[in-house]
Amino acid sequence: MGGYLRMKALARSHPLWLAYILHRVSGLLLALFLPVHFWVLSMAITNPQGLDTLLLLTDSVAVKLAEFGLVFLLAVHMFGGLRVMALEWLPWTGSQKTLIALVSAVSFFIATLFFLRAV
Repeated sequence: MGGYLRMKALARSHPLWLAYILHRVSGLLLALFLPVHFWVLSMAITNPQGLDTLLLLTDSVAVKLAEFGLVFLLAVHMFGGLRVMALEWLPWTGSQKTLIALVSAVSFFIATLFFLRAV
């Protein structure tokens, strides 16, 4: 039993496990965001005055931070999906660990650029 727990802890300390978790969590959070997004879009038809009021909130720092988080989640999920496709279609090598680190950095960079343009 001790060997199993040791191997499980070792597997969870691997960078690919973190990539797996980030992909799953980002997908879940994006799925939770979609109903809110569709509700806001529907306000353009059903309640234009309410939409105008809601859009006034988009100038706040909190909303800009939330947009930063959304773009980061989108980038992480997109690159995570590309990673999964690479795992399925390409031969697995040790250098892909470096690629995952690079993809994470690019995701953060894209989200940061979006955030800096918004502020």
